[in-house]
Amino acid sequence: MHWNQELLTSAVWLAKAYGITVVLFVAASYLLVRSTLWGKQFWELAGPYFSPRRSWRPLAVLALILLLTLTAVRINVLISIWYNGMYTALQKLDEPAFWVSLQIFAVLASVHIARILLDYYIQQRFSIHWRVWLNEYLLSRWLDKQAYHRSQYLSDVGDNPDQRIQQDIASYVSSSLSLSMGVVNAMVSTFAYTLILWGLSGELHLFGLVIPRGMVFLVYVYVLIGTVIAFKIGRPLIRLNFLNERFNADYRYTLVRVREYAESIAFYRGEKVEGALLRNRFGRLIDNVWRIVFRSMKFQGFNLIVSQISVVFPMIIQAQRFFTKQITLGDLMQTSQAFGTLHDNLSFFRSAYDDFAGYRAVLNRLSGFTDAIVGANELPTPNVRDEGRRVALEGLTLRTPANTVLLEDVSLSIDARAPLLIRGRSGAGKTTLLRAIAGLWPYCDGQIVRPANDVLFLSQKPYLPLGTLRDALYYPATPDLQDDERAQQSLIDVQLGHLIHQLDDPADWGRILSLGEQQRLAFGRLLLAHPVAAFLDEATSAMDEGMEDAMYRLVRERLTDTILVSVGHRSTLLAHHPRQLELSGEGRWKVSDSVMPALQPAG
Repeated sequence: MHWNQELLTSAVWLAKAYGITVVLFVAASYLLVRSTLWGKQFWELAGPYFSPRRSWRPLAVLALILLLTLTAVRINVLISIWYNGMYTALQKLDEPAFWVSLQIFAVLASVHIARILLDYYIQQRFSIHWRVWLNEYLLSRWLDKQAYHRSQYLSDVGDNPDQRIQQDIASYVSSSLSLSMGVVNAMVSTFAYTLILWGLSGELHLFGLVIPRGMVFLVYVYVLIGTVIAFKIGRPLIRLNFLNERFNADYRYTLVRVREYAESIAFYRGEKVEGALLRNRFGRLIDNVWRIVFRSMKFQGFNLIVSQISVVFPMIIQAQRFFTKQITLGDLMQTSQAFGTLHDNLSFFRSAYDDFAGYRAVLNRLSGFTDAIVGANELPTPNVRDEGRRVALEGLTLRTPANTVLLEDVSLSIDARAPLLIRGRSGAGKTTLLRAIAGLWPYCDGQIVRPANDVLFLSQKPYLPLGTLRDALYYPATPDLQDDERAQQSLIDVQLGHLIHQLDDPADWGRILSLGEQQRLAFGRLLLAHPVAAFLDEATSAMDEGMEDAMYRLVRERLTDTILVSVGHRSTLLAHHPRQLELSGEGRWKVSDSVMPALQPAG
């Protein structure tokens, strides 16, 4: 009958506690978001996911997780009551009551295990869905409007965006859920066990004073003092954890660069320089790790001392009442268990301070990442106008970020029948002009006329994506898996016919092919794409003059209607460009014409 009443009480308790907790949870979240910096940072990342306008499912699952958290508190309270009954049965040598208590424990343990497994599954499912959404949300923002490129023009670029997307998102999602539910569990448990301890606690005689229910007041004072001291000890961990993530990412990035530029480093025999740089960055990382270790030892050492004292503290206080038979052994054990649980719950912020410190570091990193995206999107963009197949510059002026004029008031139109060669000394703004035409350079005025989509830019070092050779050949278009003949012919045309049988071999082709072969592959990409306009930035710099001539003749022969603009230093390029735009520096420029030789079949 007693346990039937407890079950009814538990149902009523859960209903009331759930309603109150939801209200307090929402109110507290609102206040944190409105009044604290880290609350605003959290909501900037989480707000769109939890918006009912997007989907009601995340809020529903979060409500279920909250219910399971409260259920855990109530089950722990019932186990606390069970402890009292079992130890009382042992003290009274009541064998039937003892065996009944074991049966009750079997039921409680089964429910407890089922709740833990269900809670684990739901939390993991929730975390995975949230992480997938947040990864896509930030990845899209980073890639859209070319923020990944434009952010380099900001004064505060933010280090290692790859780590912030891959690692910090995972940490943010898991920590947000675990810490928030930990806070709820601690708060609700504190209330529940305060009531239990209030009922078990007697008068406390301290320095001549008689304190009713003194055990309750004592545990609050004890934990409050311990928490204040622990916060002071642990505060530097916030900055140290932030630096730890940064130094790890810097070291990993340097290692990746050594692998990426392995051949160049080997030619220069730059192992000593690279080794010094790697060791320097690793040394900074280890120095910071040691600072974390020593600070954590102080923090954890203090926490361990406080926790160990709390184990015997309630027994010392209740010992006199037990030996004078004012309370039973069950009451003593339940007091000890309730005191320990209440102490742990009140100490949650103290014990989890290093977790909060790491979480704050993750929030700062993700917030810095989103700030960089916003800053990149707020940079001005070139005025690009789509007029079909026309390419022209109308009053275009280019400046450096320091507002130095590179090119002033350029106006010209480019025709497919007269390819344009852009020449000039280094630093005059040749590549910058192509960046502006591509819509990448923020610091320009005037208008750029070009097709919106059907254009192709070939850089000095072509980008070859991870995947098959076919993927690299068609990039950025989707490979045509059915048209082997065109792909094979394009390789033959650019004199890479020996790679035909490797078209569908996945490999790191950027490391396998020489720079000259990569540039020829880019010309194969140009032949397959057949764009309205093509812009080539030193796209033949790694070829000999004969190969360069063959590639340009191939383009002129096959892509007769493509508007061609090239940047280059070689005088041999003049043979393929009847018009030249000469950049003289300090904003000066001129357009000249030259005699273009008759087109001969490409050899």
